Amino acid sequence: MTATPEPPPAHVRAAFGARTAEPELVGSGPAWLCGDAVIRPAMNPSEAAWVAQTLDSLDVENLRLARPLRSSDGRWVVSGWSATRHLAGQPEPRHDEVVSVSLRLHNATAELPKPRFLEERRDIYAMADRMAWGEDGVPLAPDKGGRLFGALAGSRRTVKLAPQVVHGDLFGNVLFAGNAPPGIMDFSPYWRPAEWAAGVVVVDALAWGGADNGLPQRWSHLIDWPQVLLRALLFRLAVHALHPRSTAQSLTGLDRAANVLLDLI
Repeated sequence: MTATPEPPPAHVRAAFGARTAEPELVGSGPAWLCGDAVIRPAMNPSEAAWVAQTLDSLDVENLRLARPLRSSDGRWVVSGWSATRHLAGQPEPRHDEVVSVSLRLHNATAELPKPRFLEERRDIYAMADRMAWGEDGVPLAPDKGGRLFGALAGSRRTVKLAPQVVHGDLFGNVLFAGNAPPGIMDFSPYWRPAEWAAGVVVVDALAWGGADNGLPQRWSHLIDWPQVLLRALLFRLAVHALHPRSTAQSLTGLDRAANVLLDLI
């Protein structure tokens, strides 16, 4: 059984204006709702500060962004924690809308410079990203996704799309609230083409969101779509093979996504 994450300590809650708020775990964590603030661990302080500065000044038409909170002394990160304002809404299985959100968001981030911390990232997700694009390699457990990764990797062809700052984990992180514009509650930065980020949404929706088989075909007008879908699938397979808490059930979802995508890639 996975242990419940630790809530932010009292001095962190106080720094973000939530001294008396009782922390409430958001979903399975690790973010905590504390009054009007959502406080989450900042595993990489330089990344957390970049995300806060970016979201503080970014405006995207017909999108709501969870605005970052400064601490009482002006910092974005306090003792390894960062905070945003609470954003109303819940994830919903509106998969085409999430793909559309991805494209609108990345039209707005297209001119952002590459963050320096991306070159230094060595976490599971960064390694899986580089492996998907053939830039790095480590052995992958065959029964956790490595076998399928190896079978598909040989189908990669050159992609000429320009990389840019993208959110690489939008599935489950787009919130819907009645007639309000969709909301984005965080930002997971990568330096890849905008079409790849849309492809990750499609792969995730097929694997774990119950999306219909026609979802990838409805976005086939996107440039280099088969190849970015392939890299999105390879990315998720590598994450699965590297992650210590991956399960047979989640791999079944990726097998389903692969079967749907085979005719396209």
